[in-house]
Amino acid sequence: MGNRLTKIYTRTGDDGSTGLGDGSRAGKESPRVAAMGEVDELNAGIGVLAAEALPQPLHALLTRIQHDLFDLGGELCIPGHKMLDESRITWLEAQLDDLNGTLPPLKEFILPGGSRPAALCHLARTVCRRAERSVVHLARGEEVAPAVRQYLNRLSDFLFVLARILNRELGHADVLWKRS
Repeated sequence: MGNRLTKIYTRTGDDGSTGLGDGSRAGKESPRVAAMGEVDELNAGIGVLAAEALPQPLHALLTRIQHDLFDLGGELCIPGHKMLDESRITWLEAQLDDLNGTLPPLKEFILPGGSRPAALCHLARTVCRRAERSVVHLARGEEVAPAVRQYLNRLSDFLFVLARILNRELGHADVLWKRS
């Protein structure tokens, strides 16, 4: 990091714009800034989940994912810059496969819930889906590396499986949907 923030407020955003990592400015309502904000919200949601008492291996996975999301956000902040390597998608898929392989197959839809950590995981999953939609919207008008979209798509699947794992680890059953 070349410049450290010594003063948090700059007043430069008072006009409704924000600075991007390449020095350009964008409107705070722009698709790029919306996508950046939703990825940031996702990272914060995963941080809330990671603050729960979780088994260490799962906590370490979430911390690694937070680092990936920071890189992903950096890509969004610096148009045309690449920070998220495709190997991170392969890594996430491997984690997903490992966790899912320990679960019984689903025969019913499940509702978000069970234990508190699983519910937080489901909440992060929904924010992830929203962030993915924002990135897709951004990519309709501007260049976005496919890895950004792919990572978010896999991450939402990962968070779904992780919620099931957390319920199992904490002695809660999945909350099955019952058709009215």
